[in-house]
Amino acid sequence: MHGPSLRQPTEFEMRRRNEKFAKDVREGKKATHTSRADKLAHKSPISAWALGVVIFVVFGGVIFELARLIFLKD
Repeated sequence: MHGPSLRQPTEFEMRRRNEKFAKDVREGKKATHTSRADKLAHKSPISAWALGVVIFVVFGGVIFELARLIFLKD
């Protein structure tokens, strides 16, 4: 009941794949899978909802402060 056994590629197979990849890169072809570094570079460090909360707090505070200055003159 085990899945298909995964075997390590031989050194020859790895060299052949590496050479093919290097050749494709030299020819300007893009890699089919983006690297982890590329994925992290495009991902925002803060989620959309957290960014929304921060923006709401900042701009909401500015709006309330302006309303207080305009309507509640001491």
